[in-house]
Amino acid sequence: MRIATYNVEWFNDLFSETSKLLEDKYWSGRYNIKRTEQVAALGTIFRAMNADAVMVIEAPDENGKRSCVAALENFAARFQLRARKALIGFANNTQQEIALLYDPDVMTVRHDPQGEPTGKKGAPGAPRFDGAFRQHLKADADPEIVTFSKPPLEISAKTKSGLQFRMIGVHIKSKAPHGARGKQDAIRISIANRRKQIAQCIWLRNRVDDHLDAGDPLIVLGDFNDGPGLDKYEKLFGCSGVEIVLGDDGCPCLYDPHARMALTQRVGGMPVTSRFYLSDQKRYLQALLDYIMVSDDFRKLNARWRIWHPFDDPAIYHNPELREALLTGSDHFPVTLDVDI
Repeated sequence: MRIATYNVEWFNDLFSETSKLLEDKYWSGRYNIKRTEQVAALGTIFRAMNADAVMVIEAPDENGKRSCVAALENFAARFQLRARKALIGFANNTQQEIALLYDPDVMTVRHDPQGEPTGKKGAPGAPRFDGAFRQHLKADADPEIVTFSKPPLEISAKTKSGLQFRMIGVHIKSKAPHGARGKQDAIRISIANRRKQIAQCIWLRNRVDDHLDAGDPLIVLGDFNDGPGLDKYEKLFGCSGVEIVLGDDGCPCLYDPHARMALTQRVGGMPVTSRFYLSDQKRYLQALLDYIMVSDDFRKLNARWRIWHPFDDPAIYHNPELREALLTGSDHFPVTLDVDI
């Protein structure tokens, strides 16, 4: 079985108000790329992955007029994908949903949120992800109320062979100081965003603990906008959000080999899953942002991870069509997990 996570930049711009795929010569949301070019590239990528399930990050918008499920299923039909059915959880207001495309011949899935609903005052522990989390973020301050702009997608899944497991699709808040006015304001916003991100990861880890304590096979996957050593503000909090969700030696841990490499190797080559152009510096920045974290149940199933990076994966580099598609399709690259089920 192959499970994937893929952050598709501006996927929403490729669909009409009636959730139809737009294959035309108008510009997409990606710089200097037409919609028809991005659509074709994504079709090439999804067909090459041939995954049983893909956690789509920044999936098309869900609102009163548009349907994320219909949009993704129209896309799957256009390219005759096995993963042709779609599922979303709690819709959000960012035009970037978290959704699952899956093969209904291989698995059954349902949105199955855990935790209790909360009011505006929030609750500690592991409340439902569309609610609010009350957490002490400063030792000398009152508890702060934290919410998800994109509530994680909690899925109960069952394979055709009978394996029942849990999936949590994640798009954690960005730390970027958007809207900053000057250097000091950027520092203030960055620290506040890092504090909120850490709280979201604590909230997520609390849910992970519940599943691991219950013995649930678990996969947590998506875009964390974070990683060990990714920015200088991490030192203020002692660790990254990714480390919090993975866990440590004192509790049951999740595992991702790329995160483990980043944690244990501070010098030398690092795996990366995203590539952003810095216009002021006229160069690309690469970062490890996307993960597939698994419980021991999956790690024991001959688990194999792959980052579909067009320059780091030789098989992809020597496939010009796929290589160019990955550069055109998004500023992130897919990550896949193959397990023997």
